[in-house]
Amino acid sequence: MDRAQLILLGLPLFLFCSDLFNLFTPPPPKPPHHRPHQPPHIPHQQRPAAIIPETLDFPSQKQSGLGSIGYGNTVEINFCVSCSFKGTAVNMKKMLETAFPGLDVILANYPPPAPKRLLAKVVPVAQMGVIGMIVAGDRIFPMIGIMQPPAWFHSLRANRFGSMASTWLIGNFLQSYLQSSGAFEVYCNGEEVFSKLKEARFPGEIELRDLISKTLTRPSIISGSY
Repeated sequence: MDRAQLILLGLPLFLFCSDLFNLFTPPPPKPPHHRPHQPPHIPHQQRPAAIIPETLDFPSQKQSGLGSIGYGNTVEINFCVSCSFKGTAVNMKKMLETAFPGLDVILANYPPPAPKRLLAKVVPVAQMGVIGMIVAGDRIFPMIGIMQPPAWFHSLRANRFGSMASTWLIGNFLQSYLQSSGAFEVYCNGEEVFSKLKEARFPGEIELRDLISKTLTRPSIISGSY
């Protein structure tokens, strides 16, 4: 008998002997049951008095006194949507609504100037025109009276897929650039409080809260809200 036959014959015998051994082996004794330890009984009159924890008055728990000035006032945050500034604007909105309960915080898009918006609409048309020229330029040029296509057309046609991909990527980049304004402007009741276009930076949360607080606590603002 070779080794494989010995293994095939010995394995069932081993399993059979193991089952017989487990069948006639007595189970292990159960551990004795211990009653749970009970604490010593303390008479009612000798029990220690319950200690009431004292709440510490930290400065952060104190009311700032600015919660009531938010009612009837509006803060508008105009930001560049295509610049991925929405997360910062939402965080500022939550912070202001927490610091000034009742304050109406409005988020809106700050559009780019009119010339950039117009060029952003022209870019997709130019993209499709260049791609159409690459695909069917040999039939378009004779239709417009150009019997011999220019040299740049043959260069683009030689690498058709690379030229179309480059045209698509460059067009999307230009469109994203023309649609972005880079703005993060904050207005309180129509008055400009912070401008990223002027400061070339984002406001800090504490800085913006202080600016809004100073604007809301002016005598004219307080008297006008009542």
